[in-house]
Amino acid sequence: MEAVLTFLQNILSEPAFLMGLIAFVGLVAMKTPSHKVLTGTLGPILGYLMLSAGATVITDNLSPLAALIEHGFHITGVVPNNEAVTSVAQKVLGVETMSILIVGLLLNLAFARFTRFKYIFLTGHHSFFMACLLSAVLGAMKFSGLTLVIIGGFLLGAWSAISPAIGQKYTLKVTDGDEIAMGHFGSLGYYLSAWIGSKVGKGSKGTEDLQISEKWSFLRNTTISTGLIMVIFYVIATIASLLRGGSVVAKLADGKNPFIFAVLSGLTFAVGVAIVYAGVRMILADLIPAFQGIASKLIPNAVPAVDCAVFFPYAPTAVIIGFAFSFLGGLVGMFILGAIGGVLIIPGMVPHFFCGATAGIFGNSTGGRRGAVVGSFVNGLLLAFLPAMVLPVLGKLGFANTTFGDVDFGVFGIVLGRVGEWIGQVGIYIIVILFAIALLLPSLVSKSKEALNNQYEEE
Repeated sequence: MEAVLTFLQNILSEPAFLMGLIAFVGLVAMKTPSHKVLTGTLGPILGYLMLSAGATVITDNLSPLAALIEHGFHITGVVPNNEAVTSVAQKVLGVETMSILIVGLLLNLAFARFTRFKYIFLTGHHSFFMACLLSAVLGAMKFSGLTLVIIGGFLLGAWSAISPAIGQKYTLKVTDGDEIAMGHFGSLGYYLSAWIGSKVGKGSKGTEDLQISEKWSFLRNTTISTGLIMVIFYVIATIASLLRGGSVVAKLADGKNPFIFAVLSGLTFAVGVAIVYAGVRMILADLIPAFQGIASKLIPNAVPAVDCAVFFPYAPTAVIIGFAFSFLGGLVGMFILGAIGGVLIIPGMVPHFFCGATAGIFGNSTGGRRGAVVGSFVNGLLLAFLPAMVLPVLGKLGFANTTFGDVDFGVFGIVLGRVGEWIGQVGIYIIVILFAIALLLPSLVSKSKEALNNQYEEE
């Protein structure tokens, strides 16, 4: 049984297969010719693998940058990283996590079919991370066995359907009405950034309208501008690390000149971003048409909820601004935590790049440059404080020198953990009931069959 669960978990936690499966079902539902079913199924799979390959290049090049910053500026503490904490969790919570994941994915489809939350969450690895968080927090509250799996699976399935709907009006603004939703558990940070943008960005021009003189026009090439900015980051971090002794730089450079290593790392990072963009284009080219089949035949009006990196091409300049100011917010948050004697959360480059960039995009959509700057800065503060606050509720995982990084994980973990501390398991059952009411209420209030909040209003 465990081997079957492992096989299903490997399939369902792999977004490439999940997107390919959705595309296949949609194309078959539309009675598409077999050769087009083949190409339409492989397109999203290959596109996501390309996106994943680009993300791996980005991640691999952010890790040494983080090490250089830690050494060069003498910072020690906990680094939030979803992959790291999940790998630790699998050793103690493997079966529970896999079971919650499968139940959650099936319930997400059921909610999409029978409620107005028509959003199908396609970012399987984030579903896996959330299943891990839920198994840890619920396990710490003495839930076990079938009860833990059913409650965890319900919460995962419910949040997978509800979270895209919460900020869909902002997502539609980002995409100019494209029929996709946010399927990433940093979503509350992005929506908050968009709301902040709407409050502070009146009259601010958009990030993509930056006026650049002819001699600087090459900066409009996203790959080149990203490469130049990251080279500056790496060179500064390398100099700081060298000033404290060259051992860390020498180990990372592996025989190369430290500055050659810094330049190559920054430029390779930019290549990773370019690969992500190419993969996104490939995914959207085939997934969206195939989803029409799902929407028309199997789950009427279904909307695909996709990874945050899919939104990067909508505002490439906001990606860089968002990353920079989210990281700045993370640094400020770290110093505040240090000053008040809290757990020192070192800004993780991976969450600050992907979540910060997306917060910048959403802030820009409602508040232009000012919205992108302020929204992503606040997102950075959240990425410092929430991981520190979630550590105590992780039970068996609380000892690990890492924690969950993204905003939704922090909010979910803190709410469940604190409610469980205050009123015990009864509090968790109350949360389950509230989620059930939230899922059913829109259908009772309105007879509409459209996905909730999926109406785009052009300005």
